[in-house]
Amino acid sequence: MNRKNFNVFVAILLSISFVLAGCSSTTKENATSKDKSGDTNKPDTFIYGIDGDPGNAVNVITTGDRYGLMEIKTLFSPLYMYNGKDDIKYFLAESMTPSEDFLTYTAKLRKDVKWHDGQAFTADDVVFTYNEMLKEENGGWARSQLVFNNQPVKVEKVDDYTVKFTLPTVSMGGMEALGNIFIMPKHVYDGETNIANSPKNATPVGTGPYKFKEYKAGESVTFEKNDDYFLGAPKISKVVYRIIMDANTATMALQKGEINALAIQPSDSSKFKDSKNVTLKPYDEGRIGYLAFNLSSKAVQAKEVRQAIAFGLNRDEINTASYISTDYSTPAYSFLPKKATYFTDKVEKHKFDTKKSKDLLSKAGASDLKLKLAFIANNPIQQKQAAVIQQNLKAAGISVELVGMDGTALSKKMQSEHSDFDMYLGGYIMGIDPDTFNSLFVTNGEANYMHYSNPRVDELFNQGRVEKDDAKRKAIYEEIQKLIIEDAAFYPLTENKRILAIDSRIKGIDEAALVPVYTFEDMSKLSY
Repeated sequence: MNRKNFNVFVAILLSISFVLAGCSSTTKENATSKDKSGDTNKPDTFIYGIDGDPGNAVNVITTGDRYGLMEIKTLFSPLYMYNGKDDIKYFLAESMTPSEDFLTYTAKLRKDVKWHDGQAFTADDVVFTYNEMLKEENGGWARSQLVFNNQPVKVEKVDDYTVKFTLPTVSMGGMEALGNIFIMPKHVYDGETNIANSPKNATPVGTGPYKFKEYKAGESVTFEKNDDYFLGAPKISKVVYRIIMDANTATMALQKGEINALAIQPSDSSKFKDSKNVTLKPYDEGRIGYLAFNLSSKAVQAKEVRQAIAFGLNRDEINTASYISTDYSTPAYSFLPKKATYFTDKVEKHKFDTKKSKDLLSKAGASDLKLKLAFIANNPIQQKQAAVIQQNLKAAGISVELVGMDGTALSKKMQSEHSDFDMYLGGYIMGIDPDTFNSLFVTNGEANYMHYSNPRVDELFNQGRVEKDDAKRKAIYEEIQKLIIEDAAFYPLTENKRILAIDSRIKGIDEAALVPVYTFEDMSKLSY
């Protein structure tokens, strides 16, 4: 998934799990219902603690933050979720078939789907959604992934349950690019000129497993089950996303049984080690955490300087300090996560070597180097990463000033020409096909906040997109991975896991499937 909107998806280009001050209501909500066996103590509510407020204006076009996207996944459905070439989960579509020349893709739609208001779902909704996503004025998060060689995909209705997508040029990442987009109801939004600020966003109508019930600002979002859900009625009647901004308060709420699930920091995992009531479920999101250089800064424009910094860093020490255990983090050496197509770790690993770091600095004539490292001030992982980086580089003779910033402020700095910091910490969750990562590294790419430019890398990304021969395509992306690491503008640190702490009574987690960003691929499968 090529998530443009401050990639969480974005949400997540910094991929931040904020731990903010303050707290919200943690009133216990344990409604029960009598199941078929007569058990009156069986809960009928699933309460998920979150440390952010998704708001009451979610829509499938512009919503791009983690918790907003979790809400979208609860309410809406995509044609399909692309989790890998051999792992495609179909929802509103029964199939998606490329033509032999990979220029057209045909989606066959389900005929048994209803919107939450009872209206029938048809191809008109699909065509409407993709066209609205393509409108530049709408600011859709997925617009960039639907544009190929500066030309948009053409979306046409063949009949009520068939849609044809025509690409302007071959893109071997087309299957992924066209997936993971949630469909909105044409009959609700048709004629809307400002989707991002539409009052209709406050009462969303979807096709997903749950219907919107209530939003309380700063407190919670509540959903009730959709008995007409096309994949079967959910087993749990009500889902609540409860907003608890303080990590300690949220942890205590989980320990007391006031909430049923919470994404926790590695440092809190020991609190549940021997718990019979809470189970830890670390899972892979394909997230890469990294240190990157701001190449608009004169101090780091020389490759030898950046290489010196890379050799001066102890990747293992940084990861241990921030993620505690290899159960939650493994070293990253490529810009691609291990599950991505054509991943290779046969690249320069910049093994920790303080002497080599000093020698490279001397060769570059960079003595008494003073640098500024920007990071999210209230992100505990980045706090620890920054502290160890500062210590590592001090040993190499480099002075590092730590610049903790508000996440929004750093985002704006990253997206503009800036020179008031030389390096920054971040992370992203992008996708499976390596073409979805191109905006991070091609010259003037939309997410190329390093201001990195290598004509050979640009050329190879263009070649890789259209190359149909698998062996040749593999060679292309392996060369790209090597070149980017050799240029040392980007230093991958970790491929870390998200840790879900969940009520041990909850069943069906494997069937619901833990996935990047949304947590669950299909919440209807959860039960007590």
